[in-house]
Order: sequence, then structure tokens, then C-alpha cells
Amino acid sequence: MQLIDWIVLTVTLLFIVIYGVWKTRGSKNVEEYILGSNETPWYTVGLSVMATQASAITFLSTPGQAYHDGMGFLQFYFGLPIAMVVICVTFIPIYHKYKVFTAYEYLEKRFDLKTRSLAAILFLVQRGLGTGITIYAPAIILSALLGWNLTIMNIIIGVLVIIYTFSGGTKAVNVTQKQQMFVIMSGMIITFFLILHYLPNDMTFSSALHIAGANDKMNIVNFSFDPEEKYTIWSGITGGFFLALAYFGTDQSQVGRYLSGKSVRESQMGLIMNGLLKVPMQFFILLTGVMVFVFFQFNPVPLNFNPNNKIIVEKSPYKNEYHVLEKKLEALSEDKKVINLLYIDQLNQDYDNPILRKELVGLSGKEKDLRDQAKEIILKADSNSETNDKDYVFFHFILNYLPKGLIGLLLAVIISAAMSSTASGLNALASTTAIDIYKRNLKEEKSERHYVNATKFFTLFWGVVAILFASIGTLFENLIQLVNIVGSIFYGTVLGIFLVGFYVKYVKAKAIFCSAIISQITIFIIYYYAIFIFPSGEEKLGYLWLNFIGAMLTIVLSILLQAITFRRKSQP
Repeated sequence: MQLIDWIVLTVTLLFIVIYGVWKTRGSKNVEEYILGSNETPWYTVGLSVMATQASAITFLSTPGQAYHDGMGFLQFYFGLPIAMVVICVTFIPIYHKYKVFTAYEYLEKRFDLKTRSLAAILFLVQRGLGTGITIYAPAIILSALLGWNLTIMNIIIGVLVIIYTFSGGTKAVNVTQKQQMFVIMSGMIITFFLILHYLPNDMTFSSALHIAGANDKMNIVNFSFDPEEKYTIWSGITGGFFLALAYFGTDQSQVGRYLSGKSVRESQMGLIMNGLLKVPMQFFILLTGVMVFVFFQFNPVPLNFNPNNKIIVEKSPYKNEYHVLEKKLEALSEDKKVINLLYIDQLNQDYDNPILRKELVGLSGKEKDLRDQAKEIILKADSNSETNDKDYVFFHFILNYLPKGLIGLLLAVIISAAMSSTASGLNALASTTAIDIYKRNLKEEKSERHYVNATKFFTLFWGVVAILFASIGTLFENLIQLVNIVGSIFYGTVLGIFLVGFYVKYVKAKAIFCSAIISQITIFIIYYYAIFIFPSGEEKLGYLWLNFIGAMLTIVLSILLQAITFRRKSQP
């Protein structure tokens, strides 16, 4: 990194933090600190909702996901627009009607205190883990690629977020996320067009898409009914719908964003904005990853994008074996470049040459074989190494091919994204702990200032917890999958509780509480025996189905328990 990159990075991050503190200092009461005095306009609600979900993991993992597996991950978001409509019609009016500070406050009004506490605790567990991951994700990759200390990176990101979230609460989160989304999207758009600029001069965007298509990177929709397939249109519309419904409808990190809206209509418009823009935004980010793949058809690539693995092998007896593979990949890259240029020439003459297309596929297969052999060597050098390098692909491109100054901007994009999602997480964790756990179980009445200070204390507490978790975390197969897996394990049960509360008036407190406990234990068992114990790609169930199973199990069990067990008990 050059001096200009450090200046761009530092100025961008300091501006966001200082602006957030300055604009939102001095909250006088709980309503102002947690709900932002209900002054947030719809467009800020929409941007804040988008920024909360668009963590650093989105901008690190998603392009890498597309580089390796193509555009199929987009199906994960197909259920989101439908979920936005349901939340706007049902969830938002009910939350505003009861004037709640948190989503879980509604559950006590509908059921009882223990149901409210159970949902709040499930949220605190999964969001506490998720917030740690949103810090850890960029920290581990920045530390690996730039040689920075991982723990120091975790602390820097965590402390920056704590400063303005502690100071201004929800209003600070909303205000800063507008700046962060501007930085994020500006950086991604500039990078996308630079990638296109770096492609060979006689290559059109259409030709780039043809090359991607020849390598199976443009298969957006998968109609397979196989439950072992991670991403299909069916899992996206069902599992993705239930995950989006749970995340945006019951997760306080998102509910808190639109509860701060000026009115029911403003909150609804903000969510509809998210529903309209989210899928195109994810499409664009995935397409950026596909264009990085096309770029590397004409430029040299490493055997493994994680630089730590190269260092591990160089210090082992297997380094000569690895060097042989590197030489083979170098020769293969030259062959790929020649064949791709011939293929472009044919495309420019409006002829999609099937022989050249077949040769491209064959070369890609050979490259995959070399990468698999490299992974085996890395594991022989150190059995604890993480050979999956999806999360490092995009950053490798940023550091090695972007011009001075823009590297600093892209680093600011990644850290800003981490800060935006982490801030929402901390704000939600603090609000839920203060309102649903602390205030609800406090016997004596306290002043508004006391509860503001308590919420600030819990912001600090959860910030420290998130940093500690990030510091002891280990890299998963793919960070964006890890976040969604953690959510999928817990979200289904919580969503089931809310759906019963909204739509099944017949079910009472005892039935829903017992069904939620049984459902959550069942999901743990299913996750362990159908997903966790199997290697990546060999799971017996796509993790998105956990959301659907958890929600439906909670709903059906609660109806049965109410009809059979608790109805009899209530009879004279």
C-alpha cells in the first residue's frame, strides 16, 4: 500500500466516526437513544436496512463465491422481496400499534414474559455470534493479505464502531450508514468498470459473458429438487423467504432500523426500497466476481489465493512439489490466454465456436485439478490449514491490480461495511438486553437517564464480547455461508413464534413456549446429523431449509400442543 492509500483509508473512516458522534451526541431518553425519536425518513430507513445486511462479508465473500461457483448464489435472495411485502403488511403495523422498543416486547403482550425472554435470548446468542463474525471476516483477510496483526485488526474495527454507537445509539447508526453505503457502492462500481477496462482491447462485455458462460459461471437458476443442493430456486423462494422474513421481521438489528421511521408508511417505504434494490445489488456484486474470473483468464493466478498457505508450504518439505504445480499452472495460464483470445476473435465474427468452447472447459478442469493437488500439499504441510480460498479472491485482485488510491478506497469499503453491520448488531444487542432482559426484570422504577446509561453500558459490553469472539474465531469454509448458517439455526424457531403470535390467535403461551424449545433442539440435531458432520458439498440438506423446518415445526407443534395437551389441562 502506498501513502495515498493510507490517507484515503484513514480520512474516510475518521470522517464516518466523527460525523456520527457529532450529529447524534446527547440523547436524553430511551426513545431518542433506541428509536432515534422516530424521526428517520423512509430513504434513510431503506439505506440503513441495506447497510445492516451488506456487511464486509458481502463484499469479500460474494465475489469469491461467484469466481468459484458462478451466479447461482443469487437464488438465495429470491424470497427476499416477497418477505418485504409480508413484513410491510403484517409486522410493521403491529409493532407500531403496540409502540414497542424491540420486536420481543410484542411477544410478552401476545403470550407471556418467558416467551419474550426465550426469543430475546435466542436472538442474543445468534446475533452475538454474528456480530463477532462481521468483525472477524474482514480482519482475518486484511491481516493475511497485508501482514497486519489479526487481534489488532479486530480491536481497531470494534473500537471504531463502539465509539459512535455508544455515543448516539440508533440515530448514530442510521446517520453513519448513509455515508457507508455511499462509500461502499462507489468503490464497487469503480472497481467493476476498472475490471472491464483491464480486459483485452477487442473484448466486449458480451464476449466476457460468453467466456463466463462457457465455464458455467452464468447459471443463475437451478430447478433441481435435490435437497442436498445448497442453492436452488426452490430453496431460495422457501428457505430464503423464511430466512428473510425472520431476519428483517424479528431480528432486532433490522427491526430497530425501521422502528425508528417517522410513521408506519415511512417504515414500509424503506423496506420496499430494500426489497426492490437488494436482488439487483447482489446480482451486481456476484457479476463483479464473475468479471474477476474472466480477468484471470488473461492474467496469472496463484495456486491458492490465501497467501498464508504459500508461506506454510515454503517452510515445509513439500515446497518443491508445490513449485512443480506452480510451473504447470503458469503454462496452463498461457494456454488459457491463447485459447480465450481465439474464442473472442470468433465471437467478434458472431460465431460461438463449439470446439474452442470445449477446449476452454477442458483447461478450466485441468486448472481445478492443479488447485486440488495444491490443497492436498497444503494440508500435508499443515493439517490445520484452511485450503478454501474463496474469501481471498477479490482482495487478491484489489491489492495486485487496482491503481494507487483506489486500494485505500476499497479497504475503506470493506471496513465501512464491517462497521455498518457491526454497529446495527451492537445497537440491537444493547437495546434487547436493556429493554427485554434488564428493564423487564428490574423490580424498582428507574429514571430515563438510568436506562440510557444502561443501554450504553450494554453497547460497550457487547462490543467487547464481539471483539473477543472475533479474536478467537476460526475461518469457516466461506464466511458469507457461516453468517447465514448461524442465522438459519436460530431464525426458524423465532420466526415461528412470531407467526403464531400474528396469525394463530388460538395458541396460548404454554403451547408456544414448549413448541419453541422442542423445535430449537430438533434443529440443532438436524443441523449436526445432516450438515455439520459432512464435508463441504456432501451435506444431506441445504442449510436454507433449516429456516423453513424450524418455523413450520414451531407452528405445527404449538397448534397440536394447544389442541391436545394444554386444552385438556384448562378444561374443568
